Amino acid sequence: MSEPDLLFSLRNHFYLGAYQAAIAEASDLEGLSEAEKIERDSFVYRSYIELGSYELVINEVTDSSPQALQAVKLLAQYIGKKSPKEDVVATLADWVADPSCVGNATTLTVAGIIYANEGNDVEALKACHSGLSLEMMALSVQLYLKIDRLDQAEKQLKAMSALDDDATLTQLATAWVGAFLGGAKVAEAAVIYQELGERHGWTAQLYNGAAACAMQQGNWEEAEQLLQDAYEKDAKNADTLSNLVTAGLHLSKNTSRFTNQLKTVAPGHLSVKRLDAANEAFDRAAATFVAA
Repeated sequence: MSEPDLLFSLRNHFYLGAYQAAIAEASDLEGLSEAEKIERDSFVYRSYIELGSYELVINEVTDSSPQALQAVKLLAQYIGKKSPKEDVVATLADWVADPSCVGNATTLTVAGIIYANEGNDVEALKACHSGLSLEMMALSVQLYLKIDRLDQAEKQLKAMSALDDDATLTQLATAWVGAFLGGAKVAEAAVIYQELGERHGWTAQLYNGAAACAMQQGNWEEAEQLLQDAYEKDAKNADTLSNLVTAGLHLSKNTSRFTNQLKTVAPGHLSVKRLDAANEAFDRAAATFVAA
């Protein structure tokens, strides 16, 4: 008989975007091995990062902390803009080239996340290609979809299903691929988000996934309601704000409040960059016309 997975609920909360619940779950865990304690702390600190508590992570992880926690600290420094990007990327390059780090799933996952955020999809996929964890495999699915390699995304998803078909990450990855495929698969993806929300509790992340499916199906009113629910969960979630702008525009509503909020909480968000580029293009075009 296999040993019970004491970290199952903690991981599940994190993957679903229930970060406060993940932190609370971790505080009740007992009887962990040393490796499990490190993994627990990794998810707790990553939860704090998602909640914006970068300094807490940076201050608590010391030079003597395990490699996995050092990687999470680097993620906090990167996401929180506490260190120059060049220094973070240089540190990553040293780590992924170090044989002692090659077998550390947390370090490689952090490398994949940072490289992906930097737009370096090739290095992100290299970091995750070994598939040491379901999370690394799920990140690979996202990256393959981002570069329109559906064939590789489906291949990775098949490997995830073979490893653990019922895992939350496998279900989420199935929804991502289904939404990408379109058609009837979008409805199936929506069902996955609905079932996960009912089973584990709705989060802003799940509401956004369900809303994305509704938008693909042209159900803009439904999408807006789901996004309002997401907004109530987390008013600073960048994806929620971006999607509220999209849904609002399709419903001919004033979206300036959500646009301004998005610019404040996530000035580097793709939607903000696209909006700024569109405004600049408009200004250039307008400048070519001379008033009569």
